[in-house]
Amino acid sequence: MNKAQLVEAIADKVGGRQQAADAVDAVLDAIVRATVAGERVSVTGFGSFEKVDRPARYARNPQTGERVRVKKTSVPRFRAGQGFKDLVSGTKKLPRGGEVAVKKAPKGSLTGGASATVKKAAAKKATAKTAAAKKAAAKKTTAKKTAGAAAAKKTTAKKTTAKKTTGAAAKKTTAAKTTAAKKTTAKSAPAKKATAKKAPAKRSTARKTTTAKKATARKS
Repeated sequence: MNKAQLVEAIADKVGGRQQAADAVDAVLDAIVRATVAGERVSVTGFGSFEKVDRPARYARNPQTGERVRVKKTSVPRFRAGQGFKDLVSGTKKLPRGGEVAVKKAPKGSLTGGASATVKKAAAKKATAKTAAAKKAAAKKTTAKKTAGAAAAKKTTAKKTTAKKTTGAAAKKTTAAKTTAAKKTTAKSAPAKKATAKKAPAKRSTARKTTTAKKATARKS
């Protein structure tokens, strides 16, 4: 039962819905003001409302488990009376003739009550959780993109370095082959020169043979 339903439940007994709403508002306002002032509001057979001071203490965050210091504060407390307890437990029976019919609150009526507050709080928490989830997903996506870009850059750099190294090695190999070819050509060149030098020696022998034959012919 919320506040609007409470007003509807007592409207017939008070004389109308507006009178019931005013009565409920007046009773609740009086209880709240007296409790805030530090007074104890006691309704015989129903219960009592009072203000309780809580000293500073350490508590744990249920979500993270972290130890948190809680400041000194004051909270309202309601203690049910014995008659109320007996009726709820079933020890005593409710008197007849005072049945309360709980009706649905009409549209546009009073929307106060604990249920409405709880729903709003739940909606706010759900919205906060959704926003946090979206932010976390965005951060993860950004981190993945950054990591992928870095990996691509590293791979490209490695490929470029490998190409440069291969090209340098190929140039060195070509240079070595050219140098070896030049040395081989240089070594073979003196051999040709030596062969050319040996050729005049054969001519000289031929001349000597011809001269000896001419001398022998003259003697004869």
